[in-house]
Amino acid sequence: MTTPFQPGAKLCERFYWNCVRPVLDRWIPGVPHAAALIDSGSEVLGFDDAMSTDHHWGPRVLLFLHPPDAARWAQTIHAALTRELPYEFEGYPTNFSAPDPNDNGVQHLERVTEGPVNHRVTCQTLAGFIRQHLNFDLDQPLEPADWLTFSEQRLGTLVYGPVFHDATGLEAVRAQFSYYPRDVWLYLLAAGWNRIGQEEHLMGRAGLAGDEIGSALIGARLVRDLMRLSFLMARRYAPYPKWFGTAFQRLDAAPALTPSLEGALRAATWQEREANLVRAFETLAACHNALGVTEPLPERVTPFFGRLFQSIGNQGFAEALLGRIQDPQVQALARRPLIGSLDQFSDNTDLVSDPAWRGRLRQLFTEQTDSNV
Repeated sequence: MTTPFQPGAKLCERFYWNCVRPVLDRWIPGVPHAAALIDSGSEVLGFDDAMSTDHHWGPRVLLFLHPPDAARWAQTIHAALTRELPYEFEGYPTNFSAPDPNDNGVQHLERVTEGPVNHRVTCQTLAGFIRQHLNFDLDQPLEPADWLTFSEQRLGTLVYGPVFHDATGLEAVRAQFSYYPRDVWLYLLAAGWNRIGQEEHLMGRAGLAGDEIGSALIGARLVRDLMRLSFLMARRYAPYPKWFGTAFQRLDAAPALTPSLEGALRAATWQEREANLVRAFETLAACHNALGVTEPLPERVTPFFGRLFQSIGNQGFAEALLGRIQDPQVQALARRPLIGSLDQFSDNTDLVSDPAWRGRLRQLFTEQTDSNV
């Protein structure tokens, strides 16, 4: 009999309180810890469904101890849970298969009725987790170059994932990453408007040249940039592509923008595509003005330097935003080409998803570069 699906975050929370916590209370009574679900997995952001249960999904918890306690008790906790966890919780096995070397180390729920439980309850320190999750040392100050090279997906799971219990300062650490500092945020908004200004006219130009496929591709890029700008305006981290559209629908701006964005994606001609994008441009311009971060700017498109293509980028949004930046480090970045953040300048999965690249990526924002680059 198939177990009815239930959201993984709630399942894991009950698993912690009903199965994991009693073991901890027996073996490390009084030792402070935190328990959460703030790593990878669709359930962390609440986007999981029945299909999600086929990989890495199931009753699991991340435990966080202070460094001396982790050094002393981590192995004890792991062994105790291996021996004492039930084989099943609310119809789901608590045992996982070994990582599959032929499938990126994927683990599956695997029923057993005897012997040790190969559980997924991990025990670590907060600093160790942040090093693994973001490739960042908590002992160091957060700088603009760090913010611009963190993946939004990873920031989002850290900040939005559920915390079941906290006695080690997990929430205080999460607060450090709650959202971009104001001047970094202004820089990212400017970079978002700059991207739109660089491509909005190209969509129509490709179509006018008879290249509707090329026009549609540019139009789709503009739709994505408009959506990403919407996340920035909402001060909300955007998830990776699988859940990007789903998360967008939860933004306050989505009802007003969605018909135009869908129309642009479905359009058969560049003229129809442009008409829908224009409505989206103007809607987002009004959203910008509602933020009050710059002086009010025009909310209507105008011809692109006298051509027949309609433009919003020439209304000065990027320039006005950059003019409000006060942090000297961010001001220095603003004087360079506006490449924006990791998620704005790349959609390469291997680059965006692996924090090991951050050291090299930081050089884009920290090394002195020729002003003509």
